[in-house]
Amino acid sequence: MSARGRLAAIAAWWLLLGLAAIGVQRTLVVGNDLRSFLPPPQNADQKVLMDEIGAGPASRLLLMGISGAPPAELAALSRGLVRALRADAHFTQALDGEESAGKLDPALLPYRYLLSPTLDHAQLDEKYLRDQLEQRVEDLGSPAGAALEDILPRDPTLETLVLAQRWTPRHAPALREGVWFSPRGEALLIAATRAPGLDTAAQADAVAAVRAAFVTLPGAANAKLTISGPGYIGAHVAANTRAEAERLSAIGTAGFVLLLLIAYRSLSILALVALPLLTGALSGLAAIILIFGSVHGITLAFGFTLLGVAQEYPIRVFSHRRDGIDAAAGVRAVWPLLRLAIVSACIAYLAFLVSGVPGLQQLAIFTIAGLLVAGATTRWLLPPLLPERFRDVAASPWLARMQARLAAMPRPRALPWVALALGLIALWLAPAPLWQNDLAALAPAPPAELAREGELRAALGAPDVRYLLALHADSADGVLRLSERIYPQVDKWISAHAVDDAELPSRYLPSIETQRARQAKLPDRDALNMALNKALKGLPYQPGLFAPFVDDVEAARALPLLTPQVFERTPFGARLAAMLVERDGVWYGLAALDGVHNPDALAKIATQTGGEVKLLDLKSASEDLVARYRMRILEALGMAFVLLVLAVGIAFRDARRAWRVLAPMSLATLLAIAVLRACGVPLSLFHLVAVTLAAGLGLHYALFFERPVADAAEARRTLHATLVCVAAAVLVFRLLATSTVPVLRAIGATVALGVAFHFVLSTQMAMRHD
Repeated sequence: MSARGRLAAIAAWWLLLGLAAIGVQRTLVVGNDLRSFLPPPQNADQKVLMDEIGAGPASRLLLMGISGAPPAELAALSRGLVRALRADAHFTQALDGEESAGKLDPALLPYRYLLSPTLDHAQLDEKYLRDQLEQRVEDLGSPAGAALEDILPRDPTLETLVLAQRWTPRHAPALREGVWFSPRGEALLIAATRAPGLDTAAQADAVAAVRAAFVTLPGAANAKLTISGPGYIGAHVAANTRAEAERLSAIGTAGFVLLLLIAYRSLSILALVALPLLTGALSGLAAIILIFGSVHGITLAFGFTLLGVAQEYPIRVFSHRRDGIDAAAGVRAVWPLLRLAIVSACIAYLAFLVSGVPGLQQLAIFTIAGLLVAGATTRWLLPPLLPERFRDVAASPWLARMQARLAAMPRPRALPWVALALGLIALWLAPAPLWQNDLAALAPAPPAELAREGELRAALGAPDVRYLLALHADSADGVLRLSERIYPQVDKWISAHAVDDAELPSRYLPSIETQRARQAKLPDRDALNMALNKALKGLPYQPGLFAPFVDDVEAARALPLLTPQVFERTPFGARLAAMLVERDGVWYGLAALDGVHNPDALAKIATQTGGEVKLLDLKSASEDLVARYRMRILEALGMAFVLLVLAVGIAFRDARRAWRVLAPMSLATLLAIAVLRACGVPLSLFHLVAVTLAAGLGLHYALFFERPVADAAEARRTLHATLVCVAAAVLVFRLLATSTVPVLRAIGATVALGVAFHFVLSTQMAMRHD
């Protein structure tokens, strides 16, 4: 192919990649729910558990404080922000402590007698009404009396305020200027997001919506808004992780480009080396879109990292070119080993495909598809595009000197056994724990953020993010009946300080049975008018003032009983909907808990209710799931290793040569893990991904060092390609190892260590060429 033809072909390839990238971008849906890296549930109870890990009521809360202005202005800002958030689709609930009839839809106000517990212990008779009307006289004479004038004719017993208090956290902050205030003088408010807490992108959107609403309020410029909560912290950590990954990637890319320029002294190489990598990456993304429909953000980030194995394919082609042989023939010479390396890497990633963890399955699909396509394009599409003029790397004097030094190094036969013994001793003496089961520990929040979240949570009396009370029955109403049945037990827990509060579903909506009983206690119009007239004697109320009250009671007598579906029309309907979920024909009620002090006492309720009510410890349960599925992944990796041994053995048909390839890879993996454990680093799922990547890289080194060569010049080409690959891997992953983000640091340190050990052991155990 002529030089002009090569340029046209390269330009066409780049153009096709650009068009493909546009197509992928338009169809790509990126998810951010970390539950994708938890194993799938196996039964209805586990489905509920998985739904609530990062999606439960407590995890959806944004905790807010407004400071920096006089109390009256802060209260006005709080009210304005609550109004804005209640009208925003990002939120299902917003509270600031202001008690008003507006919390109940006006069309449903007559239902207050069915929702309030008042009629459980009282009747709307002369005695009760007299007592209430006398209290209202006192209330109207107080400073807060003006707030009652609008609702008094319709609600003289203040059932709307009874409901507002019932729907407010038991340990709510003190009221000032009609809204919540902290001891530090901040106006406090709380909002529940519609999106799950672990959906970091949606949480970031919700936080942005809060800030956008706040800045439009009058007086906001003179005040400061502070936001916290699980969703806010998760979004903050995700943004920091993404920013650091992008920064380190930019530095690593610049370093890789400089390395290629030094190694090959050709600008055209830069345009060529990226073609197989990008083609493989786009193919991997397309495969995920076809199979899963969306891709997790972690899969996207790690997939491109794992696909770094494919950078070795074009590097091998460039370094193994020699005078007198065209590029296609040169590729054919190294293709058998390159093909074995590609197949072996894909075998390793099959372990993640059968793991049962959706995020890891995506990672496997992305990497396997990407490696296969990158290898195929390197073999058949890249050679015709290589320039005719090139520099044979074997002629480099420094390379000859390095080859001579490596050949002169002693190769003790006991090295593998010494390395094995040292690795096992380090693992034996390493501090506990061996495994990190808490995914949140991989991306911890800054201490200042956690401290602020703790302050706001304590001030607001917000529920615990770890514990939930799960009630299950055969219907939603059955859950509400069960919720009412355990209410006395919850009161006992609160009295015994086992828990500060429990937000049961029946707090918002009573069962049909309870509503019917309350409805039956409502007097008819004539009886209520008679009792009301007697109760009004001697009191300073205008005649006919309470006609709206009588109309509401009469309407309530004939109202159809409230179901969760009807209750959804109220501002608290979405809150109840989040608490009532159906899985496989079983209904669950999820009660958020505030201030759990004695979880063992709460756990006993499972025995007392015959298992109808259970205490869910989301942290422990998620860790148990991770631990169980880690064993499954380890078993799959073991099977993949067996397949890898068979593949290498069949390819070489020589046990000794296969040993010199597999032993460095195995020992290097052991030593990398041993160093991490000796440093006190517990291992996570991401470490398993990283050691698999390092093993794939190390297998390449051993395979090519074991390749028979005709002369010392070809051995130098092998050494050159391996040195470039090792330098590139160490550069990129050593940068990641400096990250302040634990998950990035885990991958970087593991791969950098693995690559270093792989190279050293491969040169010692596999190379036999002078």
